[in-house]
Amino acid sequence: MSLTRRQVTTAALAAVPLAVAATGPAAAASPQGRPHGHTRTLFIAGDSTAAQKYADAAPETGWGMALPFFLRERSAVANHAVNGRSSKSFIDEGRLDVILAAIRPGDLLLVQFGHNDSKVADPTRYTEPWTTYQDYLRQYVDGARARGARPVLATSVERRKFDGDGNAVGTHGDYPPAVRALAAVEGVALLDIQALSIALWQELGVEETKKYFNWTDVEQDNTHFNPPGAIAVARMVGAELLRRRVVARRDVRRLDELIPESWISWPES
Repeated sequence: MSLTRRQVTTAALAAVPLAVAATGPAAAASPQGRPHGHTRTLFIAGDSTAAQKYADAAPETGWGMALPFFLRERSAVANHAVNGRSSKSFIDEGRLDVILAAIRPGDLLLVQFGHNDSKVADPTRYTEPWTTYQDYLRQYVDGARARGARPVLATSVERRKFDGDGNAVGTHGDYPPAVRALAAVEGVALLDIQALSIALWQELGVEETKKYFNWTDVEQDNTHFNPPGAIAVARMVGAELLRRRVVARRDVRRLDELIPESWISWPES
């Protein structure tokens, strides 16, 4: 499959840690086997909910754009998430290969797919939750481990959907349970972002959640986030990385602080 100019540019940029998170002193070796002098990089493999967005898409914001705000300078973020990808199509396009060529011992590979794996009518993306979906996710897990990196699985962040009684409704079917089961079998840290996000949407309610999704004068998008939504989900990710002991307290920051929307920026394509 041929890549567009933006896709090529995105892949090239994603292979380099974001400057906002990549500064600071070099770290010594860690219990995870990070070499002396190597800044640990957290690689993100995922879909549009996490991906870098550009000026023509603003205010749409991927949570991966906000994650560096919650990590200390000793950690870098390389966001390889791309719009529209499933666990299958990401691999078929060679995107996992790009990550595995760059990842180093002690790095982290955070994997969140599911939104597009459910596209039954699209054989380039569709996976079945309890068979092919888990099979593809294992390739991320095995690839990271083979290179001395640590895989981390995340359930898909929930869409904004409510029933007639104002209850937040799940939209991902068996995909989150399949990730949970795989994480348990493989002994992989699990960030249950689906459960956390649907709980937050329930707490916020029908109207307040509109302030977290990409609702504009011309669009009512219940899947993708604006800056407040991306920041909220990134905060969940950072807190879960800490809770699951993927990172130490010294590796995170601002988990209880207000993050200004003005910190989000959208580069030109």
